[in-house]
Amino acid sequence: MASVWVLIIALVSFFITWLLGKKAIPYLHKLKYGQTILEIGPSWHKNKQGTPTMGGIIFIIGIYISIIVCMPIYYLFVVNNNMQYHEPPFMVLKIIAGLLMAVAYGAIGFLDDYVKIVKKRNLGLTALQKLILQFLVVGSYLLSLYFAEVTYGGTNETSTLIPFFGRVDFGIFYWPLAAILIVGMVNAVNLTDGIDGLSTSVTFFVSVFFMLIAGFLSMHSLSIISGALIGGCFGFLIYNMHPAKIFMGDTGSLFLGGFICAIAFTMDIPVLLPIIGIIYIAEMLSVIIQVGYFKLTHGKRLFKMSPLHHHFEMCGWSEMKLCIVFDTVTIIFGVLSVISVMYLL
Repeated sequence: MASVWVLIIALVSFFITWLLGKKAIPYLHKLKYGQTILEIGPSWHKNKQGTPTMGGIIFIIGIYISIIVCMPIYYLFVVNNNMQYHEPPFMVLKIIAGLLMAVAYGAIGFLDDYVKIVKKRNLGLTALQKLILQFLVVGSYLLSLYFAEVTYGGTNETSTLIPFFGRVDFGIFYWPLAAILIVGMVNAVNLTDGIDGLSTSVTFFVSVFFMLIAGFLSMHSLSIISGALIGGCFGFLIYNMHPAKIFMGDTGSLFLGGFICAIAFTMDIPVLLPIIGIIYIAEMLSVIIQVGYFKLTHGKRLFKMSPLHHHFEMCGWSEMKLCIVFDTVTIIFGVLSVISVMYLL
């Protein structure tokens, strides 16, 4: 039954996102909300100058409308009539908290895009401003998880599941580690959004595997909500694949990062984030390593350009080839993650 609802919500999310895209792209062109390619960016991307950005609004609306429409019907006609699909109150609260966190990160991204495009400040918000806002959001989210667990008698709030090891209690260190992981992953997804369709397609496959894992763990509501993310990503990918007609901007990439973090933490297996999201991690590490190596060697570079996808572009890879290879790596690590979770059952 849950699989049927995954399909339904994915289709609803897909069609809303797709329809909004048809309307939004010419409208954003009219507003001149186009991407500015900075001088420090890849010179071969100059032909993308003026491509509409802030497109993340499209799939955010598609995803949330599908959830608002489909989930009440699911609870009314399925959950209320079948005890098999009942979930504890703290699970519902964690899902709601996660959805709010994702849209809050999307709002930070929107503010950054707005400053870049409308206020004509190419670099947008400063790094410090973004970090402060991001940690405020993650702090509020983790606080809500704590109260959800304590109030409704969930599992130990400082413990988490780790494949092959079972439940591990991190004690007081759980909270700073969780905050760093979430903020790190959100920014890693942002860094992955550098070529046509890359972040969208990688996140599509990440959400597919999270949907499967949630289903295996009998977290049916979470599996269905993951379906909304699948549909939204696929609907946007139609316009975002090479050559892209629209970019998601920080609005979309920060939202996607927040959404996948919310799914992983609601499942209580956040350790899967850097595994299924291995591409996000590789992109982020390439930037960290490049900056560190540049400073240590007084101007030398380990990669031709960072993030990692630009290095491969400079090696002659096309944007389409990059997406295919990076998506394939995501699928491999997604399968490994599913296998590892089966050892917990």
